[in-house]
Amino acid sequence: MRGKYTYRGVVMRSDPSRLRATAGKSPAPVTAANARVRVGREVAGRGGKAVSVISGLPLSGEALDELATRLKKLCGAGGAVTAGTIEIQGDHRDRLVAELHKLGYQAKRSGG
Repeated sequence: MRGKYTYRGVVMRSDPSRLRATAGKSPAPVTAANARVRVGREVAGRGGKAVSVISGLPLSGEALDELATRLKKLCGAGGAVTAGTIEIQGDHRDRLVAELHKLGYQAKRSGG
């Protein structure tokens, strides 16, 4: 005899006790210490020009703009804030990771 709900032979169960156990837990708030900040390099759609992209920052709005301004001055390059990420013109990944570590973020280089 097969289970009530099947999908390619896999029985799907909806155990109410299991659902209630996970419903009350809320995820931990993201802070500078536990944020997953990645510094990568992109060239797609930019005519072959490299751009350093910082993603995963737990900031929004004004604070993100202030950090972008500080990092642009550090690198001596232009850049922009788009959709929660910071883009700095040029390949400055090592310099950006070092500065983000000084500010308390656990940043890592991503990509090659």
